[in-house]
Amino acid sequence: MSNKGITPRNEDYSQWYLDIIDRAELAENSPVRGAMVIKPYGYAIWEKIKEQLDQRIKDRGCKNAYFPLFIPKSFLSKEADHVKGFAKECAIVTHYRLKEKEDGTGVEVDPEAKLDEELIVRPTSETIMYDTFSRWITSWRDLPLKINQWVNIVRWERRTRPFLRTSEFLWQEGHTVHETEEQSLEEVLGALEMYRKFAREVLALETLTGIKSESEKFAGANDTYGVEAMMQDGKSLQFGTSHDLGQNFARVFNIQFTNKDGKLEYPWQTSWGVSTRMIGAVVMSHSDDKGLVLPPKIAPIKVVIIPIYSDNDKDKILEYSKGVYNSVKEITEDIEFDDRDYVTAGYKFNEWEKKGVPIRIEIGPRDLENNQCVIVRRDILEKNELPVSNVQEYVENLLDEIQKNILKRSEELLVSNTYSVDSYEEFKDIISARRGFVHAYWCGNPDCEEGIKVDTKATTRCQTEEGRKNTGPCIYCGEHGEEWVFGISY
Repeated sequence: MSNKGITPRNEDYSQWYLDIIDRAELAENSPVRGAMVIKPYGYAIWEKIKEQLDQRIKDRGCKNAYFPLFIPKSFLSKEADHVKGFAKECAIVTHYRLKEKEDGTGVEVDPEAKLDEELIVRPTSETIMYDTFSRWITSWRDLPLKINQWVNIVRWERRTRPFLRTSEFLWQEGHTVHETEEQSLEEVLGALEMYRKFAREVLALETLTGIKSESEKFAGANDTYGVEAMMQDGKSLQFGTSHDLGQNFARVFNIQFTNKDGKLEYPWQTSWGVSTRMIGAVVMSHSDDKGLVLPPKIAPIKVVIIPIYSDNDKDKILEYSKGVYNSVKEITEDIEFDDRDYVTAGYKFNEWEKKGVPIRIEIGPRDLENNQCVIVRRDILEKNELPVSNVQEYVENLLDEIQKNILKRSEELLVSNTYSVDSYEEFKDIISARRGFVHAYWCGNPDCEEGIKVDTKATTRCQTEEGRKNTGPCIYCGEHGEEWVFGISY
């Protein structure tokens, strides 16, 4: 682990974020431009997230499957809006082998190995999956079809940042097919609510949810609904999305079913997903100037035990500490025993703080003498001395308390950075000075939306259910509008 310090948030928030990623050993840049290497500790966080979200997806009736990484170029061209939305981000395979250069200096593309049809490296899987669905679905008895997959995605980003925006990332994508529009919309909103609850209950993130504007929706969808999280710098991060695809892709890929009356119909479809961007959201929402802060539910190591000893008392303290370790292990397997003798106790404290381990238990000679231990909670860096007989129950309760406290702070961050305005001048002042979520009236005209973006860099993040009920003059043009949430996003 690097011994370098961490740039304070108030000096350079962007560098602070990169420092956290580095010092907590979550990821590093790879030789491939814009792609990252996710290190074991970072990937362990992803595994915790994946495990818990996967169960919620299965509880919704979805089954996991796997579809190819490569997509025929013609598939992406079938849905006009879809190809327009992803064309600039696609990586394309044109040849299937290399050959050695004649001068022996390396390899080059073999011109005789040109593919009959070029292949797109998966930017999203609607097209390759729906071609398959057209063969899987023939009758109403085949519906609803609910498929999920955990895969990697490639989108050739120009500006990248670890976890937030990379050329290759990991994600989950759910795809469902239904008999009726009502069933489809129920699935769209159900997936959206699943993400909102997951963010709140597992990642300790308070979010806003709502429908996206026409310019912000997924390419090829009728409507897109988003989950928006607030970062400590006042910027918004799109945490996840759920798309109402209508019958658009069904018509293009000829997905049809015979209904109960024997008539042929096109079904209604949805897709929804989240990615490793969730890790970036956790880092930016919860961490501090000492390092990463992790909600216990996704912490690969929930408790670390650090025996502090000298040569004279080493054996006694290690034996005593192992007893504490075995007691705590009965309530969580995610526990580390750090008895390294080649680094100082101070180095260990600093390392585990940077990695965001929720609870640190320190045991030294005085603790051995008094039959106690010292417990440090990472979220507020508070120390408490505790009789060793109480440690198991205390740690179990403290993990729950830390989870709740981190969520409370996220709630407070969102509330304190949310504003309502009636004038454009007030809107510009807030976005310029404080950022945050700004509730304002917008007429729905894309020209006004674009004008606001050019003037302030703020975009429509979503329209909440409550926002649809509130109306007033558009802050940009003065025409009749509805309430939308604006913000500057990552």
